[in-house]
Amino acid sequence: MDALTLPALHASHGGSWLREGTATRAVGKGEAITAAADTPLLLLNAPLVASRLGYPDLSGLDLLELFAFVHPARFMVPTPKGLAHALGLAEPQDDGAVPALLQQAAGSLLATCSSDAWAEREGAWTQLQTLTRLRWPWATLLSGQLRRPETAERWLFARLPEWDETAERPQPAQVDLTDAEVTERLAGLTGNEAENRPTQRDYARAAARIFAPRRREGTPHLLLSQAGTGIGKTLGYLAGASLWAQKSGGTVWVSTYTKALQRQLRRESRRAWPQTRPDGSQPVVVRKGRENYLCLLNLEDALQGGFNGRAAIMAQLVARWAGYSQDGDMIGGDLPGWLGTLFRQRGIAALTDRRGECVYAGCPHYRKCFIERAARASADADLVIANHALVMVNAARGRDHALRPTRIVFDEGHHVFEAADSTFAAELTGSEAIELRRWVIGPERGSKGRRRGLSARLADVASYDEAGGKAIAAAREAAEALPSDGWLQRLAEGAPSGPIEDLLAGVRSLVYARDESGGQEAGYGLETEAAQLPGEFVELAAQAQAALAALRQPLHRLSARLEAILADPPDWLDPQGRARIEGARHSLGWRIDLISAWEALLQRLGGPADPEFVDWLALDRSDAREFDVGLHRHYLDPMKPFAATVLEPAHGVMLTSATLKDRTGADGDDWDSAIARSGAAHVAVSPELASADSPFDYAAQAEVLIVTDVPKGDLPALAAAYGRLIEAAGGGALGLFTAIRRLRAVYGRIADRLARGGLPLYAQHVDPIDTGTLVDIFRDDHRSSLLGTDALRDGVDVPGHSLRLVVMEQVPWPKPSILHRARRAAGGGTAHDNRIIRARLAQAFGRLIRSKDDHGHFVVLSPAFPSRLLSAFPPGTPIHRLTLDEALQRIAGSVPAERTESLPHDRAE
Repeated sequence: MDALTLPALHASHGGSWLREGTATRAVGKGEAITAAADTPLLLLNAPLVASRLGYPDLSGLDLLELFAFVHPARFMVPTPKGLAHALGLAEPQDDGAVPALLQQAAGSLLATCSSDAWAEREGAWTQLQTLTRLRWPWATLLSGQLRRPETAERWLFARLPEWDETAERPQPAQVDLTDAEVTERLAGLTGNEAENRPTQRDYARAAARIFAPRRREGTPHLLLSQAGTGIGKTLGYLAGASLWAQKSGGTVWVSTYTKALQRQLRRESRRAWPQTRPDGSQPVVVRKGRENYLCLLNLEDALQGGFNGRAAIMAQLVARWAGYSQDGDMIGGDLPGWLGTLFRQRGIAALTDRRGECVYAGCPHYRKCFIERAARASADADLVIANHALVMVNAARGRDHALRPTRIVFDEGHHVFEAADSTFAAELTGSEAIELRRWVIGPERGSKGRRRGLSARLADVASYDEAGGKAIAAAREAAEALPSDGWLQRLAEGAPSGPIEDLLAGVRSLVYARDESGGQEAGYGLETEAAQLPGEFVELAAQAQAALAALRQPLHRLSARLEAILADPPDWLDPQGRARIEGARHSLGWRIDLISAWEALLQRLGGPADPEFVDWLALDRSDAREFDVGLHRHYLDPMKPFAATVLEPAHGVMLTSATLKDRTGADGDDWDSAIARSGAAHVAVSPELASADSPFDYAAQAEVLIVTDVPKGDLPALAAAYGRLIEAAGGGALGLFTAIRRLRAVYGRIADRLARGGLPLYAQHVDPIDTGTLVDIFRDDHRSSLLGTDALRDGVDVPGHSLRLVVMEQVPWPKPSILHRARRAAGGGTAHDNRIIRARLAQAFGRLIRSKDDHGHFVVLSPAFPSRLLSAFPPGTPIHRLTLDEALQRIAGSVPAERTESLPHDRAE
C-alpha cells in the first residue's frame, strides 16, 4: 500500500500541521488557510478543521467522504485515531503525525477500490460516473482505481430486497411463567457466570410477572422496578420476555428514551434470539418513527435533480449507504452520524418522511420501503425495540391491532412522563400550521421537491368518486386560511395574511406586551399564560377556530368517503389503490385529531380555565432570531391520557430505571412520585413495587465534591474552574451545563489551552458534529473531554477510564416556565422541585460509575448546595464540601484523607 503524497493538513486547538511530500511542519492559521485556498489538501472532517482555523469556506479532499464511499454503513469514529483503527493503521502519536496518517489512509482506501476483496464494490462504478459529473473532489483519483464491470451492475433500487405479505399473527397463548423457568432462562442468557448475582435473579423474576394472564379488562399487571446501575437489568427483563414470547407466540415491546440504549438492547438481545429465523424473518426488530428512516422516493427525487451542489454529492453518498444499510435508519442507525454534518446543512432530514406525505402503495418503491419493512417485521417479531413516543403513538393511532403493544417494558422509565407530556400536547404554532397547509395543498409556487397535496395523492378518488372529489376540493380551499411561505416575516412587519396568521400576530404582540424582563431576555424565548386575554385577541381566536373547523369538516367527509370506498370497492380500485387509500385514512385520522385539539384550545380562550390543562402563548427565539410563535396546551398530568391509551389496553407493563423513585434521605425512599408518574391512579391499579440496589462499592469507587468558592455568575471563574478540573483529571471529563450560552463561553476560554496540553475538548452546540458522534469520540479517547447540556445527562454510556470526572456547573434547577409553575403548585411546591433536582443529580451521577472497575469524581460548582438534595447520591458515597484547590488535590490523587471531613447525606454543610 503506497501513501498518497498529496499535501495534507491537520488542525486542532493545539495548532496546525502541514505535510508537503514527505515533510511535516507546524504552521500558523494564516499559512494553513492560504495553503488550503491554493491547493487541494487531504483533510479529516473539513467542517471541524474549518472551525478550528476560523475559515468557514475551507474545502479539500475529506477522508470522511472517501471512507463513506468505500465503506458505506461501516462504523468509524471520525478522528485520526478512529480512522487508523478502521483501516488497520498505526495510531498517530501526536498531532504532528496526523498529516502522514492522512496520506497513508488515502492510499489505503484507494487501494481497496482496486482490490478483488472489496466487499462493497457493487454499484460503486456506476455511482462514480455521477459523482464525476458533480465534480466531487475524490472522483478523479477514484476513476483510476475502479475498473468498469463487465456486466451491468445492480445499483440502489435494484439491490434492495422486497418485503413479503405475511399472514396475521394469532393472538398469544395465555401462559404463566414460573420462577424456576425464569431463573433457568436467565442463567442461559448470562452464560452461568461464576459471579453470584442473586439481585439480578430477583429482578428477573419480578419482571416476568407482568406476563401473567390479565385478570380484568382495563387493569394491566403493572410493575415499577428501580434497578441500580450494574444490576444487569437488560438481561433481567429479557429473560422473562424471551421465555414468554417463546411459549405464547406473542410480541414484547421494549421501549427506551435514548438511541444508545436501543443499540445496547439490539446487541444484548442476540443472547436470547438468533439474528434471523430459519425462514429468514427477524425475531428482533428495531422500530422508530417514520422521520428516522430514509424515504426512497425523497432520495430518488434528490438524485434526479432535487438537490444541487454539495447537497447532490451528499445524496449520492446516502444512496451508496442505502444499498448496504441494515434497516435504512438514518438517525442513530448505521448511517454515520458525521455524514450529514460534512455538508453543513440539514439535507439528511430532507431525505426522511418528516412531512407525512407518504403515498404508501402509490410509491414505486413501496415494496422495498424501509419503513414498511420495519412495520411488517414488527408485527411478526418476538421482540420490538422502540422508543417511548412511538409506543404511545402506536397505542393511540395504531392502524392494525397487531402493531399495538400489549406487553411493554419501559426501560429508562423515569422519562415516560416527559415523553407522554410531549406526545399528548397540542401546539398551534406557525411551523405546525404551515406543514398542515403543505400536506393539504401541496408545494408553494416556485418551491422544489416532492411535496404533493391531497388531490395529487388521491387523484383516483377525485376522478372516480364525486363526493370524495368535492371533499378534497373543499379541504384545499379551506387550507388557504393556514399560514403560507413568508409568514414569519409578515408577522414581524405587521402584515399577517389570513385568520391563522392574524391570530399568531396577536400572540406575538401580546407576548411582547406582557414581557417583564425589561429586555434582559433578548435572544431567548418569551411566554405568557393564556389568561386575562383582551377581547380583540379572543375575537381573533374565534375567527381562527372557525377557519380550522372549515378545514376539519371536509377532511371528515373525505375520511368517511374513503371508508365507504374500502367497504364497497368500486371496479377501478386495484390492490395498490386500496393500500394507498388505507394509508391516506390513517394520515387523515391523526390530522383530524390534530385540528380538533387546536379547536379545543382556541375554544376555551376567554372562558374559564380547564383544570386538566395548562395553556400559554409563546414566542420561540434563539440568538435574537425568532423562529416560531403560537399557542400551547399540555395536560397538567399527562399520565391521564397515557393511562387511557397505553395502560388500559395493555396486559402487562413494566417501568424500570436506576432513578425511578425519589431518595428522600435518612427516612428511606419515596415511591409516591414514581407511582403518580406511572399513570396507575388513572386505571385503578395498585402497581407492584420492586427495588434492587446497585452492586457497586460507591464508598470506594466515587466521591462527590461540592466546590464552594466558584462564585455563581462569574464566567471567567467558571471557565477557570473547568479548565483546572479537566487538567487535574488528565481529561476524561464530562461537563454538564444548564445553559448553552455558558457552555459556549467556557469552551471558548479553555479549549486552546487544554489542547496545547494534549487534552482535546469537544462541545455540543459548538463543534460541527452530531451528539452521537461526539460521544463516540469521547469514548474512544481517554484524554478527551466533552461539554454538553441535558441530552448528555442520562444519554451517555461510557464505562471505563474514558469517563472519570463529571462536572456540573450548578444545581440543575427546573426552568421557571408557566408549565413548571402549574405543576409545582399541584405537586407540593418546593417538594416538587426537590424531586426533579434529585432525579437530575442522580441521572448525572449515574454517568460516572458504569462498571465495577470504574472510579471517579462527581463535582458540583455550587457555593450553597442545599443539604436536602444530597440524598440524590447513592448511600455510602463520600460527599465533601471544599474549595476548588482542595477538589483539585483530591482529583489528582494527592490530598490526604484527613484534609476534609466526609459527611453523611443528611448533614453535609
